[in-house]
Amino acid sequence: MTDLYPGLPEAASVGGADVVLTDEQIRAFVLEQLGNFDFDGKRVTLVVPDGTRHAPVDKMAHYVYEALGDRPRDVRVVIALGTHDDMSDEAIGKLMGNKPGEFESEYPGWKIYNHAWREEETFANLGTIPKERISELSGGRLTDRAMTVLVNKMVVDTDITLILGPVLPHEVVGISGGNKYLFPGLSGHDVIDMSHWVGALITSYEMIGARGITPVRQMIDAAADLVPSQKLLLGMIVKPGSLDLQFVSFGDSKSSWEACANVSADVHVKYVDKAYKRVVSIMPTMYEDIWTAAKGFYKLEPVVADGGELILYAPHITEVSHMHPGLMKIGYHSRDYFVKQWDKFKDHPWGELAHSTHLRGMGEYDEQEGVESNRVKVILATSIPREQVEAVNLVYMDPADVDFDQLQNDPDTLIVPQAGELLHRLAVDRTKA
Repeated sequence: MTDLYPGLPEAASVGGADVVLTDEQIRAFVLEQLGNFDFDGKRVTLVVPDGTRHAPVDKMAHYVYEALGDRPRDVRVVIALGTHDDMSDEAIGKLMGNKPGEFESEYPGWKIYNHAWREEETFANLGTIPKERISELSGGRLTDRAMTVLVNKMVVDTDITLILGPVLPHEVVGISGGNKYLFPGLSGHDVIDMSHWVGALITSYEMIGARGITPVRQMIDAAADLVPSQKLLLGMIVKPGSLDLQFVSFGDSKSSWEACANVSADVHVKYVDKAYKRVVSIMPTMYEDIWTAAKGFYKLEPVVADGGELILYAPHITEVSHMHPGLMKIGYHSRDYFVKQWDKFKDHPWGELAHSTHLRGMGEYDEQEGVESNRVKVILATSIPREQVEAVNLVYMDPADVDFDQLQNDPDTLIVPQAGELLHRLAVDRTKA
C-alpha cells in the first residue's frame, strides 16, 4: 500500500533516480502494464501536457497506442492547457510526433483536442466543495469561500481517464503531475484561482519541491475525487537536461503520482553550497511569454542571496502574457502587497495574483507608508519594451548588454542554461527536504 494514500495499492514502476531507461525497457513496461489492464470496450480519454512541459510525450504516446491497440471503444486525446493558448497543428505535431495537421494518420482511430477553456460548454459542473471543507483542506488559509468544481467534459463522459505526463517540482503544488493535469490542466477557473492563491499564501519559496500532500494537492485531489471516470497515470521522470527517462510509473493517478514524486524529489533538485549575488536564467524557447518563463525564477529564487538579482534571459520573449492581460494592470508584487490591500485586489482573478507573487518572490509591504520591499531584484532581459517591463514593477535590461564572458568569470554569479526544469536549493536546506 502507498504511504500517502492509505488503502491504495502501490503503482507499478520501472527505473529509479540513479538509472537511465532504454527505449526497450520503457516500451516493454508500457506494453506489459497497459496490455494487462482492462481497456476492452472502454471509452478512453488520454490527457497529455502542452508544449511547456519537457518530456518525450511523442515516444510514450506511440507506446500507448501500440499497447491499447483496438481494445478500447474509442480514444480521445485532450491537451491539458490550463489557461495557456491553444496548440497549433505544428505544435501538436512536435508534441505528438506526427506531421502537422496529420494526427489521425499517425494515430488511426484517435482524435486530439485542445482544452477549450474559454468556452462554457467545455465544462461539466461536478458540484461544490463547501467552504468548511475548503478551510480544512487549505490549512485554514481560505475560510469563507466554497469551491465550484468545473472540469472538461471529456474526462467525465468517458470510462477511463489516462494521464500521460512528467512529474517535476512545482511552485504552486509542491511537486506537479497526477491529478494536477485535471486541475488546473482541464479545470474551470474556481479551482485554478483558489488552489493557486493558497499556494501563493504559502509562497513559492516554501512550496516548490515540497514532498508529500501539500494543502494545494489536497484541494486538487478533492476536486479530482468528483471526476467519475477511472483515473490512471502513466507518469514520467525526465533526466534533467535531456529527454531521457529515468523512471516510469503506472497505476491510479494518486499512487502513480506518489511513486514519481518520490523520485522527482531526488532527481530534480540540485543543491549548491552558497547563495549567489546574481543568477542568470537562460530560458528555452518553449517558454513563449513571462507567464510560462517565470519558472526560471521560481526554480532559482532559493539560491539568490538577500539583496541579489535574478536575470531572466529570454530574447525571444516579446510579451508578459497574451492570455492574461490583467497582469499589466496589477504588475508583479510580493504576497503581502496584495494581502495587506485585500479589499483593493480581492476581485481580481486570484490565479493572476498568485502568478504575480511567484515571480516577484519574497517581500514585505508597509501599508502605512505604502512601501514594498523585496528580497530579490527581478530583471527581464527580453524583447519586451522597457516601458512595459517597468510598468509591471520589474527591471528592464537589453539582452545585448548581458556579457556572458564577464559573468562566467564572476564567482558571485550563477548561470543556468535551459532554466525552468531543475530546482536549485542551498545545501544547508537538504536536511529539510
